[in-house]
Amino acid sequence: MYFKKSLKSILLTSLCCLPLLASAADKKQQPNVLFIAVDDLRPLIGAYGNEQIKTPNIDALANQGTLFTNAYSQYPVCGPSRMSLLTGLRPETNGIMNLKDKIRNVNPDVVTLPQLYRQNGFETAAVGKIFDPRNVSGRKNDDPQSWSIPYKAPTSFMKGKQKLAVESLEGPIEKFVDGNINKHSIKLLKKMAASDKPFFLGVGYKRPHLPFTAPKQFFDMYDPASFTLESFQTAPANSNAKYILNNNGEMRSYKPTPKPGEKIKPYPKGPFSEAHQRELIHGYYAAVTFVDYLVGNLISELEATGEADNTIIVLWGDHGFHLGDHGMWGKHTTMEQANHVPLIIKVPGQKATIYKKPVGLMDIYPTLAELNKLPAPYELQGDSLVPAMTGQKESKQPVAISQYKRVGAYGYSMRTEKYRYTEWLSKTKKVVYRDLYDMEKDPGETINVINDEKYKDVVDNLAALLRANGKGLQRLK
Repeated sequence: MYFKKSLKSILLTSLCCLPLLASAADKKQQPNVLFIAVDDLRPLIGAYGNEQIKTPNIDALANQGTLFTNAYSQYPVCGPSRMSLLTGLRPETNGIMNLKDKIRNVNPDVVTLPQLYRQNGFETAAVGKIFDPRNVSGRKNDDPQSWSIPYKAPTSFMKGKQKLAVESLEGPIEKFVDGNINKHSIKLLKKMAASDKPFFLGVGYKRPHLPFTAPKQFFDMYDPASFTLESFQTAPANSNAKYILNNNGEMRSYKPTPKPGEKIKPYPKGPFSEAHQRELIHGYYAAVTFVDYLVGNLISELEATGEADNTIIVLWGDHGFHLGDHGMWGKHTTMEQANHVPLIIKVPGQKATIYKKPVGLMDIYPTLAELNKLPAPYELQGDSLVPAMTGQKESKQPVAISQYKRVGAYGYSMRTEKYRYTEWLSKTKKVVYRDLYDMEKDPGETINVINDEKYKDVVDNLAALLRANGKGLQRLK
């Protein structure tokens, strides 16, 4: 396959340039890494300007680190997004563009981010969803090459009715899957902090991914009647919906909560009712606040170990989630809400700051490698964010590129500070559809202005900029 050849060539050309590994004495001086992943989390967080959501713990983390206000996934699906982040390579280069291929089958030479830390003397472990289990060895073993402490899958004892999209349940926190993840993460954290080795601990929360199941106490914090529904719930003007909209298939695989005495039935065809929309938003908000509570507990335990001042904390969402905009509920698009994610990096001793230019999740790998002075195993396709975090001058215009595939075409969507520009290319590399949104004037992506004469020069410049940043995007070649 192309992917095997590609990575081997990258490895051969860059291994000769690797610096010497850090000495044992240096390793003990290295900061630890607490690596927090949140499934399906869009930037619906107080620190990002939302006044309704209750996320005091993530807000506190943001106030101590670098808050990236315009971070984007490379692929709006769990497996490809996570694998891109964890290999530092685009999906078309590492070979993972679905939820069935195994990374060690399509790319046996790849070095994952935690594997790099392991190779350089760190103790590495994970609890919960860091990799998508469908793209590694499975739910039981995860990716053995990445973890020096064998992976143990979390369990859940609090399970609601089958396939309800939203459910408020009463029970002990640790009986929910994410509560169980936190319980085992804290146990590992204490063990690793007591070691003389630096550590990399991945903690992957499964909410707010569907189903929106959370303890009742977090639902009680919100009044569904207070939520503001999306004002624009149709396809953008001048757009081709078959490329840019999803069919809500994932959401429709779940069911709304029935009224007392009624049977559980599927969502009716057509647009979601106002009542269903409020219920779904309520579930998402409750799930986010539940995760925020767990993040707070985890960081408190880190502080109790005495290692907080020697630990880099990274919190990220794997992709965004449409909550009614354009009539969509879920991810699986090249549009803003499916790809916009939270990203916070706290480095001990570094000044808190806000960075507003576009960045990609793929940039995390080179950033952590630079912060820990670890040798990159091959030519990474992301860019280190250390200059952004320290106020250094940037060497090129910052952009973030997300991609998705639909109707036989690949959609490459580039986010700049002012625009979202997308090209859809066929197998023969022919451009079959394009859209352009002026994100300053139209942040809701309501009008595709690709054919507006006023934007002709903008389109030409963005097409060139996309190709200039197209490393790893095979159909742009």
